[in-house]
Amino acid sequence: MRTMRALAALWLAAFCLAAQAQAQRDLPDFTRLVEDQGNAVVNISTTQAVRRTGALPQVPGMEDEEVLEFFRRFIPRQPGPGQPGPGPSPRSESRSLGSGFIISQDGYVLTNAHVVEGADEITVKFTDKREFKAKVIGADKRTDIALIKIDATGLPAVRFGDPAKLKVGEWVVAIGSPFGFENTVTAGIVSAKGRSLPQENFVPFIQTDVAINPGNSGGPLFNMRGEVVGINSQIYSRTGGFMGLSFAIPADVALDVQKQLKEKGRVARGRIGVVIQEVTRDLATSFGLDKPRGALVNSVEKGSPADKAGIEATDIIVSFDGKPVESSSDLPRIVGSTRPGSTSTVEVWRKGATKKLSLTVGELQEDRVASADKPRPQKSAEVQPANRLGIVVAELSAEQKKELKLSGGLVVTEVKPDARASDVRKGDVLLTLVHKGQHTELKSVEQFNKLLAGLDKNAVITLQVKRGEQMAFVTISGLTDKG
Repeated sequence: MRTMRALAALWLAAFCLAAQAQAQRDLPDFTRLVEDQGNAVVNISTTQAVRRTGALPQVPGMEDEEVLEFFRRFIPRQPGPGQPGPGPSPRSESRSLGSGFIISQDGYVLTNAHVVEGADEITVKFTDKREFKAKVIGADKRTDIALIKIDATGLPAVRFGDPAKLKVGEWVVAIGSPFGFENTVTAGIVSAKGRSLPQENFVPFIQTDVAINPGNSGGPLFNMRGEVVGINSQIYSRTGGFMGLSFAIPADVALDVQKQLKEKGRVARGRIGVVIQEVTRDLATSFGLDKPRGALVNSVEKGSPADKAGIEATDIIVSFDGKPVESSSDLPRIVGSTRPGSTSTVEVWRKGATKKLSLTVGELQEDRVASADKPRPQKSAEVQPANRLGIVVAELSAEQKKELKLSGGLVVTEVKPDARASDVRKGDVLLTLVHKGQHTELKSVEQFNKLLAGLDKNAVITLQVKRGEQMAFVTISGLTDKG
């Protein structure tokens, strides 16, 4: 019996040792990757002449925790030597630290646009302590990509991989200079792909849990084959430091941008001239679409490529140039990456069927500041009782139609406190009712209320609304009982 127990103990010990050895073999080893690629990663510091005042400005809202939760560019700005005294001070230097990587042996370096923005002098530092002054070839704020150049040859350059082949859960490695600690290596996994971030319409970000901190900006994200698949650009943080959510610009996006920056010093992007919104499940139901997908067209700019191609408000764009549009955020990326002047096929969902249109892509101009127009005041109209949506509507006068350039529509004069259409506002003009893919233009109060009376209590409908100069679609799930 003792012999059997001893043999069992030996067998168990051997099994545990073998399992431990196997586990060690299965863990990723980053040493070879770092040895091969680390020399191609550089530290970038910039100098900018600024004029300081004695007191720091108070920024409204910065004490709000919600404000601190916004996506932040992570690049620390450190004051130069000497502190300014009271009142205006002489010009001094503001230094910033970031990362970058060499993409060609003749000295081209990729980094983030925000790393070199406003810099009067850029210094690129290698792992062997060599330093070079760099000049900006071009920078693109929309993708946060900058191409800079140093006067050197025979440099170690990175290899690029295909971010489309990345899999969620795959190991990735970042090399950069967080807080100025040069050539710091951190690792993690791909958390998600194709992320859309607020105000970032042209980049399908790679989300990772790789530790990224101030100074990592512009550094490379490697796959396990030692290929660059992304450029570390942003983090999501309550504190300004790493909290497990990091975002990288896919390498294919960066390469396309740098090519245009190198050739022309700027990036040309396509535009078609539409205002869009996301297709929710309720919207898909009311439009008769099989599932929530595509980009719902709110309005079409007069004379734009979309207008000339015959795209209409209430169309749902489901593919562009042969590429599926799964969500509204896909469309700006696809259109933006299309060369201006090229001809593309647009597939739209219109009144329960698909339709293909041919379109010549225009060029996106520089950003323009747009202000939201307030709803126009509406003139008084004949008082009507509330309908099954809990709103009171009236027909537009001839003068109002002329002023608003409309042939029909109903103005909302009152929204009851318990209204089913709670997203509809007083002063809105209702243009179209959509139910199960059927579009009905609204011309009279009697017609509108009759349409509502014929619907099931649980019906899902969508109203096309003109609000000031803007167009929107409002979905309502369920109506009140018939009165």
